[in-house]
Amino acid sequence: MLTYIIRRLFAAAVMLIVIMLAVFSIFFLIPKWTGVDPATMYVGKQSDAAALEGIREKLGLGDPILVQLFEFFKGILVGRDYTGGGDTIHCSAPCFGYSFKTEQAIWPILADRLPVTLQLAVGAALIWLLIGLTAGVLSALKRGSVWDRGAMIVALGGVSLPIYFTGLVSLAVFSYGLGWVSNEYTPLEENFGDWFSGMILPWVTLAFLFGAMYARLTRATMLEVMGEDYIRTARAKGLGEGAVIRKHAMRSTMTPIITLLGVDLGALIGGAILTETTFSLPGLGQAVLKAIGERDLPLILGVTLITASAVVLANLVVDVLYGVIDPRVRLA
Repeated sequence: MLTYIIRRLFAAAVMLIVIMLAVFSIFFLIPKWTGVDPATMYVGKQSDAAALEGIREKLGLGDPILVQLFEFFKGILVGRDYTGGGDTIHCSAPCFGYSFKTEQAIWPILADRLPVTLQLAVGAALIWLLIGLTAGVLSALKRGSVWDRGAMIVALGGVSLPIYFTGLVSLAVFSYGLGWVSNEYTPLEENFGDWFSGMILPWVTLAFLFGAMYARLTRATMLEVMGEDYIRTARAKGLGEGAVIRKHAMRSTMTPIITLLGVDLGALIGGAILTETTFSLPGLGQAVLKAIGERDLPLILGVTLITASAVVLANLVVDVLYGVIDPRVRLA
């Protein structure tokens, strides 16, 4: 098992390096080839040549590509210094640069918003796993029943309805209408009750979408697994139906579920833009949406790297869980 984990860690490290190279190319190399000068985004198109040259010197945009690449990696790993106009500014690791609009370091901005996105993603994931797995397993075991048909109809509605529709409807009914929950975000450290009241609707709305997909996937996988030869063998050996489902069917059913969870949870850590916008949550999704509108490239770069890294790390955890659930994976 240890050798398997080391192999997966090495593969994840290589993938992170490839992602960093790709992001660097997209944000620095391609604009240079297409004649776009990032310095103009920092100081504006109406600035004089002296101001543009000062920004290029400060940000290192005039350095050779290999030097810029080295500084890019160095900034993320150990931090870097920006020197220009006689001033030196140190950017601590992980350094994603400085905002074109506010001239603030990117990482503190993202670190301030990341907990909100993590709270949204993890809370919603726990709900959609509980609802999706339970509904999918029961539908598979009671195939063709009223429960099966009803659960799949609700799941189809969850998959079909967009977040901004279900989110606004839930706000109108449960917050503005009935007043059961808050429509404002309160930090967890300030007041747990107000925080929970402000997060429950975003959790449920997001979980309704993902829980519907997980319910359909769980049902389809469970139906396939229950028809396998080893399930019939387990029953023939005298195992009870509950033991057959827990010890044999669920282990095989969980493999595609874990795969999907790794991708979904990793992507959500980069920001659930529609959910955060609908419920006015100050997370990464809100930050990147604003950055796109303002063409604030360093902020977009930072969120992109965080999202990609989260997906890679989530898939690393998935690979390790594969080895725990199915020993054939690590032996291969």
